[in-house]
Formats: sequence, structure tokens, C-alpha cells
Amino acid sequence: MTISHHHSADEVAATARQDVRTRQILDAAATVMQRHGSQAASVKSIADEAQVSVGLIYRYYENKEALVRAVILDVLDQMNYQIPLALEPVEDPVRRVAAAFTAYAGVVRDKRKAVLLTYRETGNLNQESQDLVKSLELQTGQFMLRAVQGAIESGHFRDNLNPRPYSYNLLLIAHSWALKYWYFAERMSFEEFVSVQLSIVLHGALKPEFHRDYPDLLTEQP
Repeated sequence: MTISHHHSADEVAATARQDVRTRQILDAAATVMQRHGSQAASVKSIADEAQVSVGLIYRYYENKEALVRAVILDVLDQMNYQIPLALEPVEDPVRRVAAAFTAYAGVVRDKRKAVLLTYRETGNLNQESQDLVKSLELQTGQFMLRAVQGAIESGHFRDNLNPRPYSYNLLLIAHSWALKYWYFAERMSFEEFVSVQLSIVLHGALKPEFHRDYPDLLTEQP
């Protein structure tokens, strides 16, 4: 089956989750392109990294731009898949915010090279692809936004908290595991990173009378 620009993001995403070879190719492309940049990365070097043939890559992707786009869409697809999964069993409004952040950060950890590639290469995609990436990024951000709005409506978060910048800041903090990996990874585990960052942002949002209800989340003093 050939994956082209004419397939929907959902079709590409479903294929990426189900097809082991697609996963090999996307992971290899993220590694090689993050190391050398998409312009310098050859399809052969990606094939070598994935331990597949060049011909197989072209069966899936018509050109290198299609491959770059697929790597970026795969990150967003994983977020759209993992975050609702993490939120499903959680009812407590504050813990829903924590669950959304943890799931989002988990994808950043697992797709660290692809996240870096997203920052580097999105601007080089054609306008249609750029618009799609932006649209899907806003879509993934809705999970966090709704969780934050829920914590405000339940009375746990400050009434004057602006949910849009606050929720987007949470996403940016999660991205910092990839963007500043050289700094954080030398100083703490990923689990510690999530715990520290959550504690900092929750201290700023949670009403003082609820602090005692979440001692496991508020591990760092402001």
C-alpha cells in the first residue's frame, strides 16, 4: 500500500500504529534527519538506519517531503491517541490535568528526535502540510485545555486563571524534555522531570485550600 499526500491524517496514523515496517522507517527518518537535517539526509541513509531497502521506503512515501511530513504527523497522532487513553479512567479534575501532562510528556520522551525534527522542519513543508500540522497541534492541545477548564469549573484552580495560555504552557514545558534534553537528562530521570514540573505548575494554579488533598503531586515547594 502506498501512503501519499491524498490520504487523510487518520489513515496515515492508523497505518503507522499497525505497520511495524512503517514504524522502523519513521523512527529511522527521525534519527537521521535530526542528526543531519532533512536536506542532507538521503533516503539511502534512512533505509540503512531502518535496515530496509530504499525501494521499500518509496513504496510508502513518494518523496522525502512526504517522509518528513509523516514523521511529524506521527508525533501528533501518538498524542491524539495516548492522551485520551490516559484521561479515560481519571475523574478527579486536578489529576486529569496531571494525567494529560504526563501522557503528553511521555510521547515527547518516546518521540524526542521526531519532536526536535518538528521544530526544525515544519517550516520547510508546503503550505498545505504546514496548515495540517498546525491544525493537528491545536487538536492535541484541546485535551489539555479541557482538563484545565474542568479544574477551574470544579473550583480547584484559581477562578482568574486563564486556561488557554496556562494549558499551552504545560505543553511547552513537556516539549522542554526534548528541547533541553542535554540539561534535564543529566540532572534527573524522566519521572522526576514530570513530578517537578507538575508540582511547580500546580502550585501556581491550585487554590491553597486544596493543597493538602494532593501531597503526591505537590512535591516541590514554590
